[in-house]
Amino acid sequence: MNTRNTGTGWRAALLGVPLYLATHFASAAVQNITAEFRPDPTNPMINKFTNTTPQSGVCPGHMPARCEAMGIFSIRTTDITFASVAPIEPYHADPRQGLTFKVPSEWRSFEVVSAQGDREVVEMRISGVGSRFNTTNPPGVHIWSPLPANWTNPPAPCQYTGMWAAGSTLRLWFWIVPEGAGPCSMPTPERVPTSNFSMLEYAYELRTPNPLGMRAGQYTGSMSYGIGPYKDFDFGDIYRPNDEVLTFNFTLTVEHILKVDLPPGGDRIELLPQEGWQAWLNQGRRPTRLFRDQTFSIAASNRFKMMLECGLVIGNTCGLQNSDGDQVPLQISTTLPFGLTDRYDQALKKRPLRLDGSGTDFIQATHYVNQRPGTLHFEVARDDVGDMLEKPGSTYRGTATVVWDSEV
Repeated sequence: MNTRNTGTGWRAALLGVPLYLATHFASAAVQNITAEFRPDPTNPMINKFTNTTPQSGVCPGHMPARCEAMGIFSIRTTDITFASVAPIEPYHADPRQGLTFKVPSEWRSFEVVSAQGDREVVEMRISGVGSRFNTTNPPGVHIWSPLPANWTNPPAPCQYTGMWAAGSTLRLWFWIVPEGAGPCSMPTPERVPTSNFSMLEYAYELRTPNPLGMRAGQYTGSMSYGIGPYKDFDFGDIYRPNDEVLTFNFTLTVEHILKVDLPPGGDRIELLPQEGWQAWLNQGRRPTRLFRDQTFSIAASNRFKMMLECGLVIGNTCGLQNSDGDQVPLQISTTLPFGLTDRYDQALKKRPLRLDGSGTDFIQATHYVNQRPGTLHFEVARDDVGDMLEKPGSTYRGTATVVWDSEV
């Protein structure tokens, strides 16, 4: 027996007479997001993507443990800024005329596609928001400190993080935003003539597909959010962004393992009766079957198939033959360890291996199986053993190749 392992567009405005043409090009800030899956032998039951995007801002710099517990990641970028186009009037009736912040905190889905055309769904939401607020002194940033809702104690529905720093004219802040939250707005007790936000900081959360059901390779996709009044990232009516779109480009990398090891000598199979040949030679008890169970170890993190190739074909299986040309079929089956099932989630216990591949043409890993034992069962059945015994001393030989193939 041999073994083989095979795994922008533009807008134009015409004003009055055709001598003035104004064009506006929408720009777009870009953030690349990467995640990968590699089977981890030390944690075989952990089967999820790891975010490999370089983080910045609040999570790595201020609250790494809390971000990890919440499953969120943060990015700080100076590519997106906001500047006021009007002053904030004291105790303005309309929250949009002051400090108000709304981000796309609901889950949104998009597709990632592999080079082979496989499609998977990824979900994302913005789960935190922050920035550096800059203004003049007077009034300075401390005018908000006595208010119930201020930079440290955020207005509902936003939530406290403990992250802040302040000077007389600046405030560095960050808040958690619950799923599906609306705007978080603060009153202003004094007139603020001018102000701006000199960067954008946000946290995001991802829902990724099950990598065990994905073929190895890279999956790419993108999703865009609008920035500005009444768009996804909305800082009210008086703060205007320097950019109109924030586009996320995603790359998910999937790596899998399919590895099979036979013990030394495991590629040569000798079929014997249950109690060896002595029971027949000494007591005349004819063997009812000839068989051999050969163990192997397997590591697998994705779907694969097992196929059979034969030196001599008899029906849907391999055959053995003696020097006189007599032939008998060889039945081959396999038992695979827990965590490997067929397309119907059924365990594979003495599952026949057939030339047409039926029954073993789709085997999937429900979790990463790491170097677990499996068995190949070889047998000549009772009736065929009877035919073989008609010529005592005859030797039957054959070749069977079992293929574990990751291309499913």
